[in-house]
Amino acid sequence: MSTLNVPPFPPSPRDDAIQLYTAFKGFGCDTSAVINILAHRDATQRAYIQQEYRTMYSEDILKRLSSELSGKLETAVLLWIHDPAGRDAIILKQSLTVAKNLETATEVICSRTPSQLQYLRQIYHSKFGIYLEHDIERNTSGDHKKILLAYVSKPRYEGPEVNREMAEKDAKVLYKAGEKKLGTDEKTFVQIFSEQSAAQLAAISSCYHGKYGHSLKKAIKKETSGNFAHALLTILQCAENPAKYFAKVLRKAMKGLGTDDTKLIRVIVTRAEIDLQYIKVEYLKKYKKTLNDAVHSETSGNYRAFLLLLLGPNQ
Repeated sequence: MSTLNVPPFPPSPRDDAIQLYTAFKGFGCDTSAVINILAHRDATQRAYIQQEYRTMYSEDILKRLSSELSGKLETAVLLWIHDPAGRDAIILKQSLTVAKNLETATEVICSRTPSQLQYLRQIYHSKFGIYLEHDIERNTSGDHKKILLAYVSKPRYEGPEVNREMAEKDAKVLYKAGEKKLGTDEKTFVQIFSEQSAAQLAAISSCYHGKYGHSLKKAIKKETSGNFAHALLTILQCAENPAKYFAKVLRKAMKGLGTDDTKLIRVIVTRAEIDLQYIKVEYLKKYKKTLNDAVHSETSGNYRAFLLLLLGPNQ
């Protein structure tokens, strides 16, 4: 469930473009006006604003925002203004080929649904003139590469129905491929995790716990490591409860000394129109503090104001 608060009768994209142009004009930018408009518009409205702005002022609003804003606020707003698939494509291109941050690339790929991935692949190719699979192939290795390639390319069922008998069987197969044998048969893990639906994986996980007295998550941590383990764990946790998974990612971004702002921005911006409301519920349940309060204490200024607008009311 989205936390985005869009006015019941939002101004026309043309009016928004004029308001933004006015905010940019003169000495210094009226940053509050900019974030108050953009944080209350959905992906479609933001796309129309971009079109109108270009038509009216013969200028790309992204370039203008980049020159008017700075620091973490600039990063957050420039990421936000894109539609979800375009944004994911930009994050993936950056993390795979520029920053070489495979943890980020893994999180984005392994937490998206099959239909989101299918659309993302098309957008990636049209944006960068190269296939996502090609960039994965060139920038990852080993079993990590195998799971990512299989996960982005294999179609999977997205419905809630599960085959209990098959889940029992796959739980046994995973046990034999991992904990029961010396060494690990990674190929089996790749196959099951990339072919089964989220609902089916959750059922397999439940059967595994019932049969062997501990979680499949624990088995993965014991039997695999590094980026490959991260991919399997992300797929599994997002199959069981994506909101809980992202609540943990946010906690990790804000825990300890300093804040991982890149991670904080990425999760809030990419989930605001999907399930940020559920993530807030899970965060409060697990850490006994509202996500709004946590973000408030870790950020400041207009950057804080923007993230809090995306988060919606403190609850």
